[in-house]
Amino acid sequence: MNDMQRMLKGIEMEVSLTRNAIGRNALDARVMAAMKQVPRHEFIPREFQNRAYDNGPVAIGSGQTISQPYIVALMSDLLNTKPTDRILEIGTGSGYQAAVLSCLVKQVYSVEIIETLAVNARSRLRKLGYENINLRNYDGYYGWSEHAPYDGIIVTAASLYIPKPWVEQLKVGARLVIPVGLPYHSQELMVVEKKPGGEIETQSILGVSFVPLTGKHSTDSTEKPPA
Repeated sequence: MNDMQRMLKGIEMEVSLTRNAIGRNALDARVMAAMKQVPRHEFIPREFQNRAYDNGPVAIGSGQTISQPYIVALMSDLLNTKPTDRILEIGTGSGYQAAVLSCLVKQVYSVEIIETLAVNARSRLRKLGYENINLRNYDGYYGWSEHAPYDGIIVTAASLYIPKPWVEQLKVGARLVIPVGLPYHSQELMVVEKKPGGEIETQSILGVSFVPLTGKHSTDSTEKPPA
């Protein structure tokens, strides 16, 4: 079994262990094919290459991490994407999640607030040939209104609440997949669906542990997660 096969097997085992929480016995075959297609080691710092295909998070610098492969796959699955979709990602990080999504949809728009990560991710994605990813160094709280509305939004850092700009930039019937809660603990992975009229419906999937969002709005708890 090679490293990629080991990673995919780890994802399948996690799905089996969490099937009651996530409501499925297997992830979409398209998602698993995308996970197999993206070379995760290209998104991992050199000093951690021996962990590139482990089913766990890895530090990428600037206080950020590349998420556990199972979580990347699960969040991609929960978006319920179609090949014609245009997706917004909040928090590019290393670019790995964007690369996986680029195999599933027509266009990925990704926002990263940390300049070093944004510059490195842009260079990495270009070198690897991911041509359907647009990356912006910007505060993700505001989304990316120029290309809205989106067929889905994925957030790769934990927020204390669900910012209004993200809901506003989501198409009716589309999903926002986001970890909500306190930094590093008491977080829930949530699926938020925008209904006709602008109201939203939320579903809690399972407990997670993400690095927190950064930026001036990251500690503002005046907006609360919808009930």
